[in-house]
Amino acid sequence: MDIEALKQTAQAMVASGKGILAMDESHPTCAKRFEKLGIPTTEEKRQEYRDMLLTGEGIENYIAAAILFDETIRQKMLSGISFTEHLHNLGIIPGIKVDAGAKPLAGFPGETVTEGLDGLRDRLSEYYELGARFAKWRAVYTISDKTPSDAANMANAHALARYAALCQEANIVPIVEPEVLINGDHTIEQSFIATQSAQKLVFNQLREQGVALEGIVLKPSMVTSGLDAAEKAGVEEVAKRTIECLLSTVPAEVPGIAFLSGGQTDEEASAHLSAMNSLGKELPWNVTFSYGRALQQAAMSAWNGNPDNVEAARKVAVHRARMNGLASLGQYTPDLEQQAA
Repeated sequence: MDIEALKQTAQAMVASGKGILAMDESHPTCAKRFEKLGIPTTEEKRQEYRDMLLTGEGIENYIAAAILFDETIRQKMLSGISFTEHLHNLGIIPGIKVDAGAKPLAGFPGETVTEGLDGLRDRLSEYYELGARFAKWRAVYTISDKTPSDAANMANAHALARYAALCQEANIVPIVEPEVLINGDHTIEQSFIATQSAQKLVFNQLREQGVALEGIVLKPSMVTSGLDAAEKAGVEEVAKRTIECLLSTVPAEVPGIAFLSGGQTDEEASAHLSAMNSLGKELPWNVTFSYGRALQQAAMSAWNGNPDNVEAARKVAVHRARMNGLASLGQYTPDLEQQAA
């Protein structure tokens, strides 16, 4: 394990004013989004779409790293070079989703544990050869009167830690993603408790498994009210509670926090991130984004599978990246949205 290389990569992934583009959707997830827009769900269309996302002028000014899916890391851009080579040429760090998805946790109805540890060492070695310098593993937690259970918290924390240790052994930076789902009618206080509990246990397990915290990136949920909550917390409350949660759980050695958007609208995700970076607190880590839909959906709709729309869609993708780059500096305001293509 080259700890200095891991530290440098992790720090570069959360560089000031930049974030991470999550474009690692599985085939079923990508198909659902394409089908809603009437786009054919073929490998060729996925290639065209992801090529569009990475070819907008100036995208590298706001995106430090991009998470790829297994298909994409093996594909070529429309120009003929590989996706990873294209990213390297832009100074964007290529990464790879390596988990096998959340599966039902035996004995705990409604809860899941993420699988994919079997054979991971060999897969990481191959992905490194293909150009990946970081990886991502997502654990999922659901808030209800009975969940998350202690068993689900422990099972997922242990899996995340084992994954992270294997990544660092392969000189790959692990993105550690304990996602507390926004689905439900829970209060922001319930979200705080669930998120704090999950993150504390994750870091306990990371230490137990000998993971070098200076060589990871945390990808957590924001502390928000549930989508169906009777009363929704405002932007400032979300920012304050999320930072409070981070300060109580995340060691200072961690280089950066790259939030998932988790069902928020594009504007909500940008506003919440900007508010966190405007609180005036001295934070030990850079606080930025690792968004999927909140970076992609508007561009996908603008593209709509039509080659004639590529240039317009590229401008939308760059605009959303720029909005979140500004948010990571605490400089986003809603009136900036008028600058969209």
